[in-house]
Amino acid sequence: MRILPLLPWILILSLLTGSCGTRTDTELTKKEPAAESPAVPGLSMKKVILLPYWITTAQFGGYYIGLHKGIFRKHGIDLEILDFRPVMDPAQLIREKQATFFLLWLVNAIELRASGQPIVNIAQLSTRSSLLLVTRKSSGILTIKDMEGKRAGIWLGYELQPRALFRQEGVQVRITPIGSTNNLFLAGGVEIINANWFDEYHTILNSGYDPDELTTFFFSDYGLNFLEDGIYSLEETYATDPGLCRRFVDATLESWRYAFAHPEETIGVVVEEQKRQRIPANLAHQRWTLDRYKDLYLPGQDTTLSTALKESDYMNVARILKEAGLIKSIPPFHDFFKPVP
Repeated sequence: MRILPLLPWILILSLLTGSCGTRTDTELTKKEPAAESPAVPGLSMKKVILLPYWITTAQFGGYYIGLHKGIFRKHGIDLEILDFRPVMDPAQLIREKQATFFLLWLVNAIELRASGQPIVNIAQLSTRSSLLLVTRKSSGILTIKDMEGKRAGIWLGYELQPRALFRQEGVQVRITPIGSTNNLFLAGGVEIINANWFDEYHTILNSGYDPDELTTFFFSDYGLNFLEDGIYSLEETYATDPGLCRRFVDATLESWRYAFAHPEETIGVVVEEQKRQRIPANLAHQRWTLDRYKDLYLPGQDTTLSTALKESDYMNVARILKEAGLIKSIPPFHDFFKPVP
């Protein structure tokens, strides 16, 4: 799924400016690994808490399979993944140091850093944004220019990227705020809708559309590559324990390699975790999600997972945020991106 790119992200679609609950024993549940694996000889175990930005799905499959298979323990990490709950305010948990590492979209992270949160990106796993616009070919929209005067269903709080695209391409589009549903698009109420490739696009296909009946417009193809899935820590953690940061990134990469090499096992672990948390589970949809994440993490003929954040991607997102008045100044790139040693 997704997070709100303009405000501290949370699971409810509202203005999200009220106070939110903090961690409680019933909201955040520790998950023990299914199989013990000895740590590297001489390597002391460290407790690590990971904060995801959304509910459990295959988009976090690498972390769950790594926990299940003991990969993190092999790297000397006793990992706990927090269960995401609607009452959580992740920004507050970060401030209170209730998580060691956290997963963020780049746009959220820049806002947090610009607001004074001392966070740093230690690894950027995704190199291509999953966000896109979808249209029906029967509507006559085959290019961005064809969107002139049309109606677009855009998730509430997600207008920044589409507006930047429409402005860049010189088209006037009528934006209709929507929740996390495709219903208005499926009913013909709007000709354009935004989606994540690994999620909502698949639900449109499952609603009866053939891919050949749709036109897709990936924002990344138009210079608006708002990256997702960065690994972040507090600046303090990076400065005082760079070895832990290195071990966590190494364990994460090994876990994702295992996930992509063993998709059915990974999906099984994710679905079991969804059932534990009473999240609706759908095997076919989780398969699609994991496959698309492989495409996003290993684009084209790439076989090596990347951890680099390009300065051009960072500056592009930061400039758009500043132009929109959402940040006052752009944090220096080299203060923001701290690749692990």
